[in-house]
Amino acid sequence: MSQDQTAIETGIRTAVDAQFARTMEDLQELVRIPSVSWPAFDAAHVAHSAEAIAALLRETGVFDVVDVRRAPIEGDTALGQPAVVARREPRNGRPTVLLYAHHDVQPPGKDEDWDTPPFEPTERNGRLYGRGAADDKAGVMAHLGAIRAFAAAAEQEGNELDLGIALFIEGEEEWASQSFGNFLRENRDLLAADAIIVADSSNWDEHTPALTVALRGAVAFNLRVDTLDHASHSGMFGGAVPDGMLAGIRTLNALWDAEGAVAVPGLVTAELELPEYGEARLREEAGLLDGVSPIGRGAILSRLWAQPAITVTGIDAPDVANASNTLIPGIRVRVSARIAPGQDPAAAYEAISAHLSAHAPFGARLTFEDPDFGQAFLVDTSGWAVTEVRGAMADAWERDPVDIGVGGSIPFIAELVEEFPGAQILVTGVEDPDGRAHSPNESLHIESFRKSLLTEALFLARLNARGA
Repeated sequence: MSQDQTAIETGIRTAVDAQFARTMEDLQELVRIPSVSWPAFDAAHVAHSAEAIAALLRETGVFDVVDVRRAPIEGDTALGQPAVVARREPRNGRPTVLLYAHHDVQPPGKDEDWDTPPFEPTERNGRLYGRGAADDKAGVMAHLGAIRAFAAAAEQEGNELDLGIALFIEGEEEWASQSFGNFLRENRDLLAADAIIVADSSNWDEHTPALTVALRGAVAFNLRVDTLDHASHSGMFGGAVPDGMLAGIRTLNALWDAEGAVAVPGLVTAELELPEYGEARLREEAGLLDGVSPIGRGAILSRLWAQPAITVTGIDAPDVANASNTLIPGIRVRVSARIAPGQDPAAAYEAISAHLSAHAPFGARLTFEDPDFGQAFLVDTSGWAVTEVRGAMADAWERDPVDIGVGGSIPFIAELVEEFPGAQILVTGVEDPDGRAHSPNESLHIESFRKSLLTEALFLARLNARGA
């Protein structure tokens, strides 16, 4: 490393620490904005969040363009939620990096399930609690904090900031990124880059950084199971007439075998290198109750990263408070499947729907509605960008990073690959196993966040030192 580069990186470390209180204040202000992108929530909050982020980016003085934009939803004339875009052009043959995160959040759920109000950020025991504190407003602020620190260090040393930097802060990731593809196409020149950081994943633990190299794909759909054309008195016809609930339970049970492993022919398992991860850690991180056993077969991380999983995430049927002695004509459920890297989601959907149809009992009628697909992803780890980010992680955390898979999916990465086939894609994140993203009491480990921010600032500085 040259003397100038050593000075820049020393300055970055100083700047990250000096600016960190402000970074946390800005993050807390973003968390206070209830930017839930789901249709049932006030879209004005998402617009407010976008404008707040755009203002923070303009304050840096780094970018040639900062704007809030929307694109049409795929197959519709309606516009998606507002996203923030920014760009500075590269100078002197330097590469360009695109930094992605999202500013929309999941619904908070019930207030009583939270220890503190979901949109009132609260620090305790080294963590920041609040909806979006980890997923993914911390990702937004990791990008912004890294840019601030890098720019401050370069100015201090009298060096030019030649690196090209683009930002795409999406506003509807939690609502299926419905305008994502159109947004990329409409803003392609603004977002084009040599490397892309998707800051929406997790680290291995609070002390160890991680690079996500495998993501399962997703298949989701609604399933109706009907047996009657009207409800009937259970005392009069129960025992002779199959109700929708009975048929639905029996149909769904065919998805798993006796060990809880997916029992659908045609779904595959990927071959991945797996670090050590025991049942004790699974029990702690997942919150398994005493006496409840894990499900599935094979190494636990294979079950989480490389094998299919199917979950029923919702059901339309009378709740207990409104239950009556009635045979229910039919039920509707939401089926969510995770599929192994390398499997086509359309083929997986065909396999699942065929399996359910073959196991419908008593001649029950099955109707499949609103299928939604997300592509799996495997990172090519041979490129220079992977080498640079691994080195930055090791230096910022003082510990070598771990390559991980993620059981969830980030379906839009396939669209990034399609639109920018020459770009190297890096999936990083600020979350940790105890962050509880999407759940009550979501939180961010503050020291891990600082190290993730430092990682990205060092990465930017090293890209700035590279030729094209």
